[in-house]
Amino acid sequence: MERFYTIIKRPLITEKTFDLIEKENKLVFIVSRFVNKSQIKRAVEKIHNVKVIKVNTMITTKGEKKAFIKLHPDNSAQDIAIDLGIF
Repeated sequence: MERFYTIIKRPLITEKTFDLIEKENKLVFIVSRFVNKSQIKRAVEKIHNVKVIKVNTMITTKGEKKAFIKLHPDNSAQDIAIDLGIF
């Protein structure tokens, strides 16, 4: 279980990510640069007990890897955000 917490570093909190949470049921995390999409998917599913549909990643100008996590409609990104203390 501990290795999942080394994959996901922290949630990203901006105005745009709030819109993604509310409108598209997506979460955004800063993740380790050395992991792939399937590892990110598995970590989010295990840590937050949700079903992930899709993971998109990008490298920011700061050199951090950003992961956009699309959740299954049965799971609420707002509930996860509340648990994380974002909302």
